[in-house]
Amino acid sequence: MVVSFVYGSKKLYSFLNDNPFVFFGDVAWVNDPSIVKTMPKMTAINSAVEIDLTGQVASDSVGSRFLSGFGGQVDFIRGAALSVDGLGKPIIALSSSTKKGESKIVPYLNKGAGVVTSRAHVHYVVTEYGIAQLWGKNMRQRAYELIRISHPSQREKLEKAAFERMKVMPSLD
Repeated sequence: MVVSFVYGSKKLYSFLNDNPFVFFGDVAWVNDPSIVKTMPKMTAINSAVEIDLTGQVASDSVGSRFLSGFGGQVDFIRGAALSVDGLGKPIIALSSSTKKGESKIVPYLNKGAGVVTSRAHVHYVVTEYGIAQLWGKNMRQRAYELIRISHPSQREKLEKAAFERMKVMPSLD
């Protein structure tokens, strides 16, 4: 296992202490896409606060309120996408809705939210309702895929919003 830093419990720290299977490397090396892409079958799983119907990912803020830095998300997404063995999987994983029942798949990112991973770099999005494959898809297809994995109670609302935004219905083709 290769890491640049950890944060956790005493149990985690005990596990890591003098563990020959764990390598701590400098973040500039660990997160370097040219290094990441050399790892066989590299699967990079990153989280998101929200994702819009085109596939833009906000990971570090809710609107203009910052929650964290974006760390190595872009580095790992790019590295996995460029994997030299062709088996890399760049994945954005998130729950379909907040604890308050608000959809995390939204027509537009909240005002002030920063795009951490652009829609051009998003390949797969996973929620508890399935997997959306966005790579190589047009905007209608992306919206269709994302609505399909949204919370069922939000799908009709998202379809209407997609039509208002794109002036066409989300579709497989």
